[in-house]
Amino acid sequence: MKVLVTGSTGFVGVHLVDHLVAEGDEVIVTSRSSGGPDVCDLSALTAFVGEHQPDTIFHLAGQADVETSWCNPLESFRTNGEGTYNLLVAARMAGVERVVTVTSADIYGFALPDDLPLDESAPLRPVSPYGASKAVADLVALQAHLGFGQEVIRARSFNHFGPGQSDRAVCAALASQIVASEVAGATTIPVGDMSVRRDFTDVRDVVRAYRLLAERGHPGLAYNVCSGQSVSIRHVADRLIALSGDSVRMEPKKELFRPADLPELRGDPTLIQNHTGWTPLIDFESTLIDVLQDWRSRSTD
Repeated sequence: MKVLVTGSTGFVGVHLVDHLVAEGDEVIVTSRSSGGPDVCDLSALTAFVGEHQPDTIFHLAGQADVETSWCNPLESFRTNGEGTYNLLVAARMAGVERVVTVTSADIYGFALPDDLPLDESAPLRPVSPYGASKAVADLVALQAHLGFGQEVIRARSFNHFGPGQSDRAVCAALASQIVASEVAGATTIPVGDMSVRRDFTDVRDVVRAYRLLAERGHPGLAYNVCSGQSVSIRHVADRLIALSGDSVRMEPKKELFRPADLPELRGDPTLIQNHTGWTPLIDFESTLIDVLQDWRSRSTD
């Protein structure tokens, strides 16, 4: 495949590019940090896609931080909603065969225990501005398929983690603080709400899912990318501390609690498994070890 990856220098983008190259694909990368067009600039984006003529686009570019969305919701709606619209227009004008848009499980939002695990028919009830902006992107992608016949596949990704992630994400934040405590000899690390439960998948499994969706996914459908299991943030922290061999204690800090948070997000991966054969291959504990090693290597740079 000749593919274009937006957001190619982000956490997931880097892993996706590595995977695509390893699979023998011709990869075109674009992100604002690498001098590529802003997804909110329709004219520049259209020119870029038209120049490179990819067969498939993986659309990862966007505002990906929940906390930032509370501070600047308009930026999230512009980048995630308008940016997805612009990308799909550019793809349509260039005759791109297939687009995989990546949104988030946060579009599901509030769910009762009896609703879990969430499948793709679950209602969209986002709690954060980030979740709402990703829901807009999801609907824009659906409209492009229904209204214009574009081959658009929507990946709804639940929490993913792994080496290279920013410490704004919970697993990376915990690992970075544990490693910092090792260096400084600290006895405590600050934490937020440890009771929430999330469905985690290794980012290297997630990018495999994206490529399989491009190959085998059904245009117009949405697919959960998830493990089907959830763990509490406390369990994540306990395992990271145990794996580190440190004896640091967790100290709750009020300022680290979000204005509104979801008690649990857990998805049903049946559809993607049935249509593509995908299933996660990397176990949870192995990813935690890799995340710790990643932050240890950063601490010595």
